[in-house]
Amino acid sequence: MKTDIEIANSVKLQPIANIAQKLGLKEGDFEQYGRYKAKVNPRDDKKKGKLVLVTAINPTALGEGKTTTSIGLADGMAKLGKKVCLALREPSLGPVFGVKGGATGGGMAQIAPMEDINLHFTGDLHAITCANNLISAILDNHIYQGNKLGINPTKVIWKRCLDMNDRALRYTVCGLGGSANGVPRQDGFNITAASEVMAILCLSKDLDDLKKRLSNIVVAYSYEDKPVTCGDLGCADAAAIVLKDALRPNLVQTLEGTPALVHGGPFANIAHGCNSIIATKTALSLADYVITEAGFGADLGAQKFFDIKCRIAGLNPEAVVLVATVRALKYNGGASKEEAAKANDDALQKGICNLLGHIDNLRGVYGANVVVAINKFITDTDDEINYIANVCKQAGAECEICECWAKGGEGSTALAEKVLAALEKGGKIRFSYSDDMDIIQKIQAVATRVYGAKEVEFSPKALSSITQIKKVGKGDLPICIAKTQYSFSDDAKKLGRPVGFTLHVQDVELRGGAGFLVVVCGNIMLMPGLGKVPNALNMTIDSVTGEIKGLF
Repeated sequence: MKTDIEIANSVKLQPIANIAQKLGLKEGDFEQYGRYKAKVNPRDDKKKGKLVLVTAINPTALGEGKTTTSIGLADGMAKLGKKVCLALREPSLGPVFGVKGGATGGGMAQIAPMEDINLHFTGDLHAITCANNLISAILDNHIYQGNKLGINPTKVIWKRCLDMNDRALRYTVCGLGGSANGVPRQDGFNITAASEVMAILCLSKDLDDLKKRLSNIVVAYSYEDKPVTCGDLGCADAAAIVLKDALRPNLVQTLEGTPALVHGGPFANIAHGCNSIIATKTALSLADYVITEAGFGADLGAQKFFDIKCRIAGLNPEAVVLVATVRALKYNGGASKEEAAKANDDALQKGICNLLGHIDNLRGVYGANVVVAINKFITDTDDEINYIANVCKQAGAECEICECWAKGGEGSTALAEKVLAALEKGGKIRFSYSDDMDIIQKIQAVATRVYGAKEVEFSPKALSSITQIKKVGKGDLPICIAKTQYSFSDDAKKLGRPVGFTLHVQDVELRGGAGFLVVVCGNIMLMPGLGKVPNALNMTIDSVTGEIKGLF
């Protein structure tokens, strides 16, 4: 069996100018980055396509194939003669070299050139890293050069970032080595995907909005306990200059030549987990149908897509595809990773509650039209598929198998037809909390209505942070909950559909530029670490041909 990278390399891609032409783009509308990539000039026309969100059940180590299904669905729609465009996130080098390899789909449902997209692509994530760390350099230099703003070095909240999993950088001390090397203070790193600059890039409407948001970043507090912003430091325009090219969406293609805008890459377990508003609106201006995805399970990704992205951008997905696999449902029902591919009706029946929990949220809380996509594996039986389909029907959701990994667009035309039918129902999505709620009420609303918690417990640090946020007039912002992706709860071991648990809030962090509050729950870290055997150790590159193996 061929690997994903071997399949991708066996397909002859179309010149990117041909892909641009499919979207009606002319020569001045895009800038080529080589033969198969391009930067597209953003647009937000009055003409609007229909938006489809792809989300999933809680992820497992087995992989549910959300991105693969998104790509296959777009190819399936294209096979039905529809003008369609994907709007996806960019991979981070952290996961690529860490636990799961690439993030460009799989099998016959991939976006390409997959090696470029998974590695340095067009340099967007490096630009975000550079802009973030430019702000850090200006901040520390300001303190060193007389500290006119009266910044309290013990209350600097801005962290440096790196697009790599590196637990040793979570907590650091900078400015060591004597007075010529700066003022010593505690510091630390976030992964680039969790940085506020990443969130700002993905939530900005245009360059002017980007500059305003960068200016509103709160980097520290003064000795008088007043917030100090990036605008106060005078470096918002400098950071925007670093990001000016990164602000433009990237155009690539699927293996079947369907256009894809790939732009921005925040994680959904520690950030808002959606591709950029600019890319989504550009796609909606260019195509009749747009397929986008939100990170991890629907409790994280879809919740933030609705409550943050749709709220800020005024988007309205008229259909939601919920990806599930038979083996993942068995795993949620108690089967081990090794046994999940074997027949086990008891585990499947116990684990189906995870799927039902997400259907209930998507329909009951957000008012979405739901189509469940069963990402089919060769070990799945007809009885298992039929059981899931019947349960979905009773829960008020359409259901269809998807075989795009093996068959590409041909394996997802039936799913595409179901999604097109769902889109015709129309409707307006709702939010899980209202703008006029205070911080604690918003957290409680998501915890109880979406997660199934009985109550929320706030640490003294979290309560102190909430008080400080209200004091500076930012208590009306949306919330972005950072928690484990493996469970509805903040405990990764609570699989299935746990209810009646306590959600533990450790801290609340202000993201003044992004325009939301990060609610840190459980043991979640904003800088992931590497496993015992990182994926990087399985990679090789041929010194003669340049062929890469082990990427995915």
